[in-house]
Amino acid sequence: MFEFVPLPLVDDFLLKINVGDAIFALFAVSLVASIPLKSRKVLSLNSILFGILFLLIVSMGAPATYAYLGVVLLVIAPLLYTTAGR
Repeated sequence: MFEFVPLPLVDDFLLKINVGDAIFALFAVSLVASIPLKSRKVLSLNSILFGILFLLIVSMGAPATYAYLGVVLLVIAPLLYTTAGR
């Protein structure tokens, strides 16, 4: 019988890209998912978390451009958090 196993599809997808690209796609999806909440605090906490992740993935072999993105997120996101209302 033919069984659908999604693991080869995921494996083929991940072989073509690096870890930084996958985390960047996850970051984009999480930003879109947090927009309906209409909370700048949630958006900024999400950005802080991914800024830390982008800094950490450079040590795992990702390009250095992700470190720059992580630094930018870690500078802008706390400013967004402090200016957010209750």
